[in-house]
Amino acid sequence: PVATNWYFHMKGLWGLTSRHCSYWHHKMNCYYHGEVQGYTHSDVSLSTCSGIRGFILLENKTLMVEPAFEPANDTHVIYEGHHLHFPSGTCGHGHNISTGSHMSTGGLPQSFSTRKTTKYVELIIVADNREFQKQGKDVEKVKQRLAEIANYVDKFYRVLNIRVALVGLEVWSDADKCAVTQDPFTTLHEFLDWRKLKLLPQQPHDNAQLISGVYFQGTTIGMAPIMSMCTAEQSGGIVVDHSDNPLGAAVTLAHELGHNFGMNHDTPERGCGCRMTVDRGGCIMTPSTGYPFPTVFSTCSKKDLVASLEKGVGMCLYNTPEVKLLYGGQKCGNGYIEEGEECDCGELEECMNPCCNATTCTLKGDAVCAHGQCCEDCQLKPAGTPCRESSNSCDLPEFCTGTNPHCPANVYLHDGHACHNMDGYCYNGICQTHEQQCITLWGPGAKPAPGICFERVNSAGDPYGNCGKDSKGSFAKCQARDARCGKIQCQGGANRPVIGTNAVSIDTNIPLQEGGRILCRGTHVYLGDDMPDPGLVLAGTKCAEGMICLNRQCQNVSVFGVHKCSGKCNGRGECNNKKNCHCEAHWAPPFCDRAGFGGSVDSGPMRQAADSSAVVVGALVTLLCLLSAGLIVCLKRKALVRMLCINKKSAIQKLRYCQWCSYPQRWFPKLGRKRAPSPRQTQSVFRVSPQHKPTSLPLHSRCDKVSVILYSSSQTQAHNMIITSKICNNIFNNCS
Repeated sequence: PVATNWYFHMKGLWGLTSRHCSYWHHKMNCYYHGEVQGYTHSDVSLSTCSGIRGFILLENKTLMVEPAFEPANDTHVIYEGHHLHFPSGTCGHGHNISTGSHMSTGGLPQSFSTRKTTKYVELIIVADNREFQKQGKDVEKVKQRLAEIANYVDKFYRVLNIRVALVGLEVWSDADKCAVTQDPFTTLHEFLDWRKLKLLPQQPHDNAQLISGVYFQGTTIGMAPIMSMCTAEQSGGIVVDHSDNPLGAAVTLAHELGHNFGMNHDTPERGCGCRMTVDRGGCIMTPSTGYPFPTVFSTCSKKDLVASLEKGVGMCLYNTPEVKLLYGGQKCGNGYIEEGEECDCGELEECMNPCCNATTCTLKGDAVCAHGQCCEDCQLKPAGTPCRESSNSCDLPEFCTGTNPHCPANVYLHDGHACHNMDGYCYNGICQTHEQQCITLWGPGAKPAPGICFERVNSAGDPYGNCGKDSKGSFAKCQARDARCGKIQCQGGANRPVIGTNAVSIDTNIPLQEGGRILCRGTHVYLGDDMPDPGLVLAGTKCAEGMICLNRQCQNVSVFGVHKCSGKCNGRGECNNKKNCHCEAHWAPPFCDRAGFGGSVDSGPMRQAADSSAVVVGALVTLLCLLSAGLIVCLKRKALVRMLCINKKSAIQKLRYCQWCSYPQRWFPKLGRKRAPSPRQTQSVFRVSPQHKPTSLPLHSRCDKVSVILYSSSQTQAHNMIITSKICNNIFNNCS
């Protein structure tokens, strides 16, 4: 019995789960995260959907809370985690031990913004038919259990600055939609194929996990491809619901999700730091799960994650999930800005945002924004301010737009774009090269072996030289043109593979016709049949000039259409993964055909708005100067007119004034039918003395025909202009 009283600070997780799923119409949100008041390093994750259920993590113990009997009963039990009874299990990934060399970024820049930015995994969980039967054929009960699993997983990953948002649930209540057997390898690949062909086109998401009621062969309770997050082919895994308490499946799901992120197992050889001792469960990426359940990540897992993100894994995780897609109903304090809210910094007790009123979810005072990488001191950052740096040579930077507090969604170069000094091609935002893979397997100094090594070794069709497996599960021989897409062959580096104790070197000596031998070094990793062989060349690797490895075949890079896409950028930009032009700094999207500030319609402008403000200010100053000059000329002209009119001494002077005034009429359509030549080309010069001495005529006769001489700035000859008496008289009368 537990007699201690605890006081919890809980945070409601409205918006953590999906609202729009054809199979789930949950009536309320009842999932919470928090901590125990007065206990440092404590964590609490509870659900109140049907009684209180969850875990309380203290410094020295893990406590479980659940209803004692029926959910309607108010009686609950609290017990220590090690009292849970369930068969121990292992991860089907095998004991893949990773060192720092294995996760080396190969000299890539360590982008602080990549680690600092919150990532969002849009997750779909699927329950197979056996799980449905296991939960009493109660669809609502299955949904509630899956949502509770997602709540735990989200809690585990929050410390890594990753949010796991449940955007879909599916229960196979009638029959399984893909083959689910006791063979974990077959089940995994069947599920991943179904996800790619059926689920992904129907509902876009980042990752999918199958919760199965089937117990796999041996001790395997979970399986997932490593470093596969965001890929259409392999971003997912399978998990056995092996415990009565949903926390068990949640820990396994978090473990397999970790493999998708690029995390390897925590083993003694790696020297991982874990704040939970083994008797308290250890850390989540331990190879074998025991009791109590692990709920934290080790230092090795955190390092693996950072290295994977820097390589480009998880390119799809930088966009915030659409609030309308998240289940739970609208509530101020859930951390998501919903309709009618200006901001949302969480519950009042946890809100530390000086720009947001936590009680009303409105902005304070003169604040314009409260959240986002493009919001600083409650104001929007100028357009062109960098908000997310490139994480590698295939990634593209993003910039603030000046109108949105959030950084634009992550974009990267179109698949097939040349990278790494033309040594590779971009694929899913990563620059894949044989050299980098050799360094990963053998450490610094390793390099690809000559082509003859790939051709000889991979033509064998055995575990040590192949192009993967065929439909029957047998090792496939590589055709000569596909040899560089099979098992990678290297030279140099360490004496043995650096990726773990379960990896061995496969050395092959090939005699040369001219004499001598050449050493080819391959790698075989004992992972079982449940995981892709890390010794195989990665998809997207350059296999020849203009060629790239896809499905173990060396195919023309033109299959991606990158050249066609880049062709519309007018040679001043590059095509991104959304098939839009990312323009150079002084050209404008969408086609880089006019002056602008660079970037794309997806990334925001590359140059600071200050650049454009200087141009605008300069234009305004010039315009004001011209207006001022025009005003001065106008005022002086009016003063001259008044002087001439007031000081006139004779009719002849009036006539001369009339002659002077007649020229401007040619400039204005209201006073003349023809427009004068452009003022940039012609200037007028008034000749005070007429060319011929006027005869003695009445005044009105003198105005019948008056000659005014115009001199062109571009021509030396004079032009005569005949002024009609009507116009002349009108001006003459104006002077009187």
